[in-house]
Amino acid sequence: MELILLGIYAAFVWLIFIKLKWLPWNTTSQVTVAVIPIVGIAALILSLNVFAPSSADVRVFKYTIPIVSQVRGRVIEVPVEEGNRLVKKGDVLFRVDPTPYQLNVDSLMAQLVGAEGGNEQLREQLKAATGSSDALRTRIGLARKRVQQNQELAATGAGNRFDLEQAETNLSDLEAQLGASIANEAQVRAQLAATVKGDISSVAKIKADLANAEWELEQTTVRSPCDCYVINLALRPGAFVVGMPINPVMTLVEAEGQVVALYSQNELHQIEPGNYAEFTLLTNPGKIVRATVDSIVWATGAGQMQASGSLPMTGVLNAPPNRFAVKFNIDPEDKALLVAAGAAGHGAVYTNRGKAIHILRMVILRVGAYTDYLVLKLH
Repeated sequence: MELILLGIYAAFVWLIFIKLKWLPWNTTSQVTVAVIPIVGIAALILSLNVFAPSSADVRVFKYTIPIVSQVRGRVIEVPVEEGNRLVKKGDVLFRVDPTPYQLNVDSLMAQLVGAEGGNEQLREQLKAATGSSDALRTRIGLARKRVQQNQELAATGAGNRFDLEQAETNLSDLEAQLGASIANEAQVRAQLAATVKGDISSVAKIKADLANAEWELEQTTVRSPCDCYVINLALRPGAFVVGMPINPVMTLVEAEGQVVALYSQNELHQIEPGNYAEFTLLTNPGKIVRATVDSIVWATGAGQMQASGSLPMTGVLNAPPNRFAVKFNIDPEDKALLVAAGAAGHGAVYTNRGKAIHILRMVILRVGAYTDYLVLKLH
């Protein structure tokens, strides 16, 4: 861009001083003609670097998600393929043989049915014992009335002494039966109370184990947690996964990336969230990606001091110039260009001041985008 401006300036100088000779071409004019472009271009570049700062280090970052099997077993299916094939959220990544986990679920379900069925049997016994006691109480009531009637008849001489004794004997038998029934009822209640008290924890444990077994069975089918791409897929059917968090079996790369541009510290004072921005990527020559500034990441590793028993060291080595990241929000129409994680390019932020010279930065950026088509290799 500077060369274009110099060419235009040289054409005007030639036209005015040489061709039309409107002004004399002497030492004063020659010095003036030489100084003006130097001062003008220097002022233009300095202004551009403040009001439309550029960055030669624009990077595309994408979060990666290591996939770890939650269970151990033999892999029986890997339906995904690596490369530029989008895996939707919820798609199956791989399946582990579910046979042992299904058997565990079936076994625990049988234990749960048995534990709950024992309590039901005791409850039925208690119900029968209670019904028997109630029936005996009713019969005892009738027997007492019969004894009273026989006593009254015997007292008047109208009754038979034998009938009175028989009624009293029947009453005694029923009372003895009631005592035995009450004792049986108490025994069943005690057994039920002890069983329920003991089985509450047993049933609860079986239910907890069953829930865990069902969860493990569900984990034999591993699904994608996001819209991602599968990178460096080495997992194959027949492989054995061990279910350890330190042993990822594949890595997913998020479909949507983040873009940051790294700027020197003194280039940031005019940049604000919401500023319009543009950048190019070497993977997409000739394309201008539109964005806005999301935020400035006001932190670098040089500003971090970790807790340790050592005193901080300064001045031992010359550290590289500190730069801060400016995070971009990408225009929805251009998000499809952010395919390659790690792609690099050039970018610029157009601040709210010096808008008259923003066009120069836009031209420079576009010229650079088209020069990205050039592959400068000797072989």
